[in-house]
Amino acid sequence: MERMQQLESLLAEDPKNSFIRFAIAKEFESLEKVDKALAAYESLRIDDPNYVGLYYHYAKLLEKKSEFDPAIEIYKTGMAIAKQLGDKHAYGEMESALWEISED
Repeated sequence: MERMQQLESLLAEDPKNSFIRFAIAKEFESLEKVDKALAAYESLRIDDPNYVGLYYHYAKLLEKKSEFDPAIEIYKTGMAIAKQLGDKHAYGEMESALWEISED
């Protein structure tokens, strides 16, 4: 829990910092607070839709909850943004994950 307190302290200093917000979502995930992690990802997506790194992790967490249709939509949205930003690595990761989810 100490790490979360550190992250929240950093966020208090810079509330718009997308990297810190993403780190908080990942920390919620590691603490198995899935609903809080999902809410943190969604909030970040709304406030900074070009933060392309969130889409893969957000969709993967939805997959873990067997929420496949929303996960597919998040992957597709993330791929479109990655393509727009020219981020081939992120695009490829999400394309591969989308292909895997579609195979099931």
